[in-house]
Amino acid sequence: MSILKVYLDNCCYNRPYDDQQQLKIELETKAKLFIQNLAIEKKIHFVWSYILDYENSQNSHYQKSSAIQKWQDIAIEDVDETPKIIEISKLIQQIGIKNADSLHIACAIFSGCDYFITVDKRVLKYKDERISILDPVAFIRIWEELSNDE
Repeated sequence: MSILKVYLDNCCYNRPYDDQQQLKIELETKAKLFIQNLAIEKKIHFVWSYILDYENSQNSHYQKSSAIQKWQDIAIEDVDETPKIIEISKLIQQIGIKNADSLHIACAIFSGCDYFITVDKRVLKYKDERISILDPVAFIRIWEELSNDE
């Protein structure tokens, strides 16, 4: 198995700071932390982007923002805005995905990511032949299947 390129959107990075009393949120948090560990171990590659920088800079909680920003250093690629990303984003918006979410997806597609990981229900409904969009728990299932096939 080649090393997978993975993009986590901002809501995914923020998941550990959500109310962990809900089982769904707790499971997504644990899966997200597992995914981050895969990146630290260089078993997958993270992609970061300018829109992650922007959204994270809007976080009023400095400690959360600072902790999230450190993941930029783990990323193998940091995507800057390009006309192609804006073009991809505008096409995605036509299907009803909001601006920031469409920019995240466009950055992931532009950089050739295999997976876009999110906990946003609306974004999870979006389908694109260029990338697989999954929640963290679903990604873990796929990761384990791929790892077992080796």
